[in-house]
Amino acid sequence: MSAEFFISRRYLFSKKKFNFITIISLISIAGVATGVAALIIVLSVFNGFGSKVTQLLVNFDPHIRIEAINNYEFKDYRDVIGKLNKLGINSAAPFTLNKGMLANENSNEVVYIKGIDENLAGDVSGIKDVMKFGKFNLKNEGDCGGIVLGFTLMGKLKSRPGDTLTLLSPVGLESSLTQFVDPLTRKFVVRGVYDSENKEYDGNYAYISLENSQYLFDMKDRVSGVEIRLGNIDDSESQKEKISPLIGNEYKVMTWYDLHEDFYSLLKVERWTAFSVLSIIIAVASFNILGSLTMTVIEKKRDIGVLKAIGASDKMITRIFTYEGIFVGLVGAAAGIIAGLGIILAQLKFEFYKLDASIYKITAMPVELRFSDFVFIPAAALLLCYLASIYPSRRAANLNPVEAIRWE
Repeated sequence: MSAEFFISRRYLFSKKKFNFITIISLISIAGVATGVAALIIVLSVFNGFGSKVTQLLVNFDPHIRIEAINNYEFKDYRDVIGKLNKLGINSAAPFTLNKGMLANENSNEVVYIKGIDENLAGDVSGIKDVMKFGKFNLKNEGDCGGIVLGFTLMGKLKSRPGDTLTLLSPVGLESSLTQFVDPLTRKFVVRGVYDSENKEYDGNYAYISLENSQYLFDMKDRVSGVEIRLGNIDDSESQKEKISPLIGNEYKVMTWYDLHEDFYSLLKVERWTAFSVLSIIIAVASFNILGSLTMTVIEKKRDIGVLKAIGASDKMITRIFTYEGIFVGLVGAAAGIIAGLGIILAQLKFEFYKLDASIYKITAMPVELRFSDFVFIPAAALLLCYLASIYPSRRAANLNPVEAIRWE
């Protein structure tokens, strides 16, 4: 153990009397601990919500989507799928996406109508895994096609499996207004209802077969794009870089992150905002450290003079008080880590902070532990504590030993 380490430890932990400087030191430790614990808990909550939403989106959405630039329709989607197969990507399927009106005797709703290949749907999305009622069946039976609705949309239309709906295409509506002909319509039987736990999807999307969608929206043999699902979602960005030059500049390639970039950008801003605001707690504690160390330097003026008189260098004096500031940061960070970890583990086990399941689809606030949070947050706290100790430690080093012990 070095002399500087020993002396700084004695100054901090071996005080013979409980004075004002001791109180400020304890407040500093408590401030650092509170800031570290608060940051760890809040960021864990952000991690939990982010992971939960990502899980919902990824389980339902494709990992990569290819669309024509400027929303033009695909004309050669089979060639694109062939190129994807050469890259080893076998889970790819075409889709169409248009707006149409679903109507019955009870109500009508304008929704997104997604046309997909029923046989390939399970390869590129999780739609078949979230069926709540009925079956995922889009086949035609007689004059009626099959349609699958979201759970919320089923409630809006007051329909259930087995009911018949009429789908009105806006393409046919335009023709009927200008040429006095019947609009393009087709009857569909509700074959199933899915529940993705995402009200945006459940209330606004309905699925029909690719052939029926191409007919109703006058798309001929064209599609809106191609969806891809990979074996590992973490490969999305690397595969995007391979796909883009292969298919040319006529198409845009978007990963699951790109499809929800606005949401993740907002989440990132909120995360950094919370980090910045809660860091103020640690910054205030750092100012307390600066004050307590400055008063310690004044109190230990005679000790500093004696040390310098017997040969202690300026660097040694500087390190004594720098170590003391770092000690405060270490003790506070350790206490904050223990407190934060304890609260998070308690939430994971006992779920004492409940949420309304009808609103959030989960019964308790989600939290997720990440190793990086337990590294960077204490490191930031230690850095602030170190910076706060620079001024008083240099002031101590600049003391004149003769002046320091003259009147002692």
